[in-house]
Amino acid sequence: MRQFVLIGHDVPIEPDFSLDDLAGGAGRLDALCRSITSAFVLSHGIREDVRVHLVIRDELTITFDGSELRRLNPDERSTAALVRKALEHREEAIGALPADPSPGIEVYRRGFRATLEALEGTVVQLHEGGDSIGEVDPTAISDPVFVLSDHHEFSLAEVDVLESVSDRRLRLGPERLHADHAVTIVHHYLDTGGYRQF
Repeated sequence: MRQFVLIGHDVPIEPDFSLDDLAGGAGRLDALCRSITSAFVLSHGIREDVRVHLVIRDELTITFDGSELRRLNPDERSTAALVRKALEHREEAIGALPADPSPGIEVYRRGFRATLEALEGTVVQLHEGGDSIGEVDPTAISDPVFVLSDHHEFSLAEVDVLESVSDRRLRLGPERLHADHAVTIVHHYLDTGGYRQF
């Protein structure tokens, strides 16, 4: 299982945003939707061994499970529509029990720390200040949980959480990358056994 935790600092909690203004009125949901799509979509298929957890404003987490996910298309707008539908059902999430707005999507009332603490696996912060991923044997990262921020840096509170729960801090290359590109590179790294097999 591969998992990605994406932090959406500015995404609205209310589902009244326009699908025609994802970059502005929806708090750069366009970039986050590209990351969600990159995590799942293959050419003519979907990765079933992937989960993505979108943490919104440290209040809600929307979890996408590739083994059950339906109607995910390779475009930002349709992915944003799934996020908006999930937010429409947020009031149905009570305590530890999630809301189930559609197949493969759950909405939890929990923030960043609680989301990470609920996941099993090796927590890996992707950051330009980390160790080079090319020097790490992918078999040493069992059930990886990769953590990425949106267009903002990790907040001080998020840095504190990561310092207490993360197992590794890795960089993907010499340049800062968009999160969706980082997700693609991580998949390629794992698919090829650390770039050693094709």
